[in-house]
Amino acid sequence: QVQLVESGGGLVQAGGSLRVSCAASGRTFSSFAMGWFRQAPGKEREFVAAISWSGGSTNYGDSVKGRFIISRDNAKNTVYLQMNSLKPEDTAVYYCAADTARLFRPPSVRSMTSSYQYWGQGTQVTVSS
Repeated sequence: QVQLVESGGGLVQAGGSLRVSCAASGRTFSSFAMGWFRQAPGKEREFVAAISWSGGSTNYGDSVKGRFIISRDNAKNTVYLQMNSLKPEDTAVYYCAADTARLFRPPSVRSMTSSYQYWGQGTQVTVSS
C-alpha cells in the first residue's frame, strides 16, 4: 500500500508560479515511478508529468511542456511539480499518482491513468486572469 498526500495548491495570478508537493508513505519511495495528473470540471483527467524511480527520466504533457518541471527527493519521499508561466487553463485539481507495478514503461504508456495504482486526494490550483 502507498499513501499519497498532495499539498501546495492555491490561487495564483496568470503568469505566476506555484509548486505543489506530494508526500508518499507505505513503501520504499525510490522503488517506483510517480506521475502528476490534473482534472478540470467537466473534463477528463489529463496527464501532466511523470518521473522515473531515480529521477533520471521525465516526460510531460504537451500543454505544460516547457513551463512545468517535475522532480523528486527520494530522501524526503516527496515528488514536486513546479509550475511556471501559469495560465487560466491550468486551473484544475492536481493529483499525484504512484506506479508500483513496473519500473519501466514507454512514455506513451506512462502518461495513461491506468499505469498508476495509487492516487492522492488532489489539491486545487486556480489561476486567475
